[in-house]
Amino acid sequence: MFIYLLSKLAPALILPLGLSLLLLIAHMYWKKRFLISGIFILLTSLSLKVVSQTLWRLVESPWIRIPVELAPEADAIVVLSGGGINPAPGAAEIIEWRDPDRFLAGVNLFKKRKASKILFTGGTSPFTPRMPKEGQFYIKEAIKFGIPIEAMSSTGAVQNTAEEAYAVREMLKLSEKKSRPKILLVTSAFHMKRAKKLFERQGHIVFPFPVDFKAQGRWAMNTVKDPSAWLPNAKCLSDSSSAIREFLGRIVYKIW
Repeated sequence: MFIYLLSKLAPALILPLGLSLLLLIAHMYWKKRFLISGIFILLTSLSLKVVSQTLWRLVESPWIRIPVELAPEADAIVVLSGGGINPAPGAAEIIEWRDPDRFLAGVNLFKKRKASKILFTGGTSPFTPRMPKEGQFYIKEAIKFGIPIEAMSSTGAVQNTAEEAYAVREMLKLSEKKSRPKILLVTSAFHMKRAKKLFERQGHIVFPFPVDFKAQGRWAMNTVKDPSAWLPNAKCLSDSSSAIREFLGRIVYKIW
């Protein structure tokens, strides 16, 4: 739990909001006007859509969204957990979707016969002990889409991408005779570069299938020409922070 907690709290100190608070505390102590200017520039610039979209394009590069039909065939489809479910308020303890892109992509790939099995990872958090593992939830939902239960399986509890890669390797060792199984890896585009490297370290041959893109396709709109993209927005600050967090994650995993 300590490593999980550290991975969530440590980046908060160097992400835009946390860094701004540290600069504010420093200003209160040293009374330096340039610190206030730094806070203003930092928060304002990262709150612009033109900036957040630029960061998303950088972190999601070089991936593009491809049709399911163009995906290669593999030994297994591996769908990573990613906060796709949410415990809704109420005594009934109903779980709602937060972001089903990864799940839907995995289901569609299976229906197009890109692999004979789907492996979901059992993402979980120590702070929500009553929530089911994400993979278990996915299996129940996939049955409703007509996916046979014998074609699906889930890892045990995992809390980060490295644990997911190792758990999938152990599962495929038991079910595949091939020393290097081919997998269709389904995860968010911004997460794919880091996930691909971690799965390759475990001996998988990875065919990336990125989904859940945050950058908008230029074919739909040009962000620079959108007047609202030049106005500060709290959602864009959150987007910029998420992109920066992924860059930090890549540095940590590379060192580790």
